[in-house]
Amino acid sequence: MRIIEASGSSYEVGFKIGTELKETVQQHAAAVEEYIEIENRWIGTDYLSRMIDKTKEFSEDYFQEIKGLSDGLEISFERVFAWNCRGDLRWPDDISPSLAFSLSEGCTSVMMPATDINPLTIAHNEDGAAEFSDICVWVSVKPEGKPGYESFMYPGMIAGHSMGANMAGIAQTINNIRMHDLKPGVPRHVICRAILDAENLQEVTDILKGSDRAAGFHHNIGSAKEGRLLSIEAPASGCSIVEVKDAPYTHANHLIHDSEKDKEQSITRSSHVRQTRADALRLGGALKSGDPTNILFDTEQGSEILRRPIDGGDDYGQTLATGLFEMSTSKLNIKLLNGSKDNLLLSRTLNIT
Repeated sequence: MRIIEASGSSYEVGFKIGTELKETVQQHAAAVEEYIEIENRWIGTDYLSRMIDKTKEFSEDYFQEIKGLSDGLEISFERVFAWNCRGDLRWPDDISPSLAFSLSEGCTSVMMPATDINPLTIAHNEDGAAEFSDICVWVSVKPEGKPGYESFMYPGMIAGHSMGANMAGIAQTINNIRMHDLKPGVPRHVICRAILDAENLQEVTDILKGSDRAAGFHHNIGSAKEGRLLSIEAPASGCSIVEVKDAPYTHANHLIHDSEKDKEQSITRSSHVRQTRADALRLGGALKSGDPTNILFDTEQGSEILRRPIDGGDDYGQTLATGLFEMSTSKLNIKLLNGSKDNLLLSRTLNIT
């Protein structure tokens, strides 16, 4: 997998990444249906302007990072900002099935407390539109005054809303949730990016307990130094934190915490069957060997966790990569796989500071 390195001020980081991805975005990503529809429906609206203002209030750093990204891409700031609001905006019911998938997305995650046979682990299938299957990258970034982070990255978007980790030992993977509580606020991509700058779990939870989110995600969070795992469901209307410490945990793409699961949300068939299948495999002993790919590479017909586009139904998803984040107090090892343990896309080791 292609690795892009960047450092410096927030603007400089964004500009370097944008410059590196300019050709890819202009030739490929900018033609993705979701991006085009976001622009057609939301550019120039008061709703989007209010979200820009909320982002500035939340953090000038991330506003400048998006500004640098847009300048590096040679694409207008408003277009790039709008792309980074995917999932934060309200859509009518008459959109195409493929666009509906892009907005609901996929992803399945497994969290495993440390045992005699496995380290503290978060494992994650990053599911997205098939158009992104060959154009995503890995970034290694050292912003001024921050721990530094590494992340899977979609071209045209800031890092954080997929899977990544930082030099302070914070690992984060994201499961989309499709809630009905959207409001003009801080884009959830910006919230995810902020977590990649956090130095401990207290900072993470402080960010996610804020009331100014436009929408939300489920966050799988690990702290190597603290030896802890958190499942955090954070829609715009609340925040539920569950510590994963006694047994492995699985999560797909809808709210399942007791305090959140009855909130109004849309649950695709794929999300339902993947959650059901992952839970069944977990409870059936699939993780006894300490290998989370026993769940994430499952291809049981009709409830595939490892995903490929199909005709019909509401599942247009493809597993773009599977990430394994294994944590100790001094190191965080990352592996990216593509469909099997033999197909290694990337291997990285972060020394925890």
